[in-house]
Amino acid sequence: MSATASWRRLERRLPVLLLLAFVLIFFAFLLAPIVFVVLVSFGDSEIIAFPVTAYSLRWYHRLLEYRPLLDSLWFSLKLAGASAVLAALFGVPAALALARSRSGLADLLSTFLLAPLSIPMILLGIALLYKLSAIGLGISFTSLLIAHTVVSIPYVVRTVVAVYRGIGRNYEEAAAILGASRRQIFTYVTLPLIGSGIFSGMLFAVLISLDNLSLSLFFGSAQTNTLPVVMLSYLQNQFDPAIAAIGTVQMVIALVALLLIERTVGLKFMSSPS
Repeated sequence: MSATASWRRLERRLPVLLLLAFVLIFFAFLLAPIVFVVLVSFGDSEIIAFPVTAYSLRWYHRLLEYRPLLDSLWFSLKLAGASAVLAALFGVPAALALARSRSGLADLLSTFLLAPLSIPMILLGIALLYKLSAIGLGISFTSLLIAHTVVSIPYVVRTVVAVYRGIGRNYEEAAAILGASRRQIFTYVTLPLIGSGIFSGMLFAVLISLDNLSLSLFFGSAQTNTLPVVMLSYLQNQFDPAIAAIGTVQMVIALVALLLIERTVGLKFMSSPS
């Protein structure tokens, strides 16, 4: 093969090679901080240092010894679970009504329910603090739970609407023709069909709650400190790899949750038209 033919062949493949190189560099740029945190969490140094010269599990042992981190993790898990359940209780009926509605008002209500996704958390926190204080709740666990539920509802609504619209009306109509009541249709037909959407929406709600710092700062107290708040406080006083270890634990929890969502309903539903 002549040099001219080889050059022309390379010229034709050059755009593809450049695109591949760009994609690889882009993903390396995104993954580098995650890899950095994971590697540092296994380091033996007294401070956060990279590259890691010696590996150890001492900072994971530190998590077990440092009670505020464990207590806040347990509290955050309970808060996330409670907010996810409340988000499902409020979000599922709303999603079912919106998915089947043909009214123009449904689009307006859908936008209203998804609004917390587009509002900065700081502004939402200030608004909720002002409103909840006005009705006498103030800084309390109830206020914190309400705030986390507000930002969790859109994820439940999003996934349930996508799943419910995807199954169509045939199953429910068939059950109605066979004499099933509305309650029986919902219990034995609709609920099992949208179960994966509810489960996925609740998992997303749990992840959002576990990682929510802004709202927790507004409503947290000495008795209701969530994990992100304690992590921030820890960083203000110490700079050791224990914070990287708890960050790695958080990433593992998020990864497991996302894998469960992908296996149940699929992440594609989060980008489906609603």
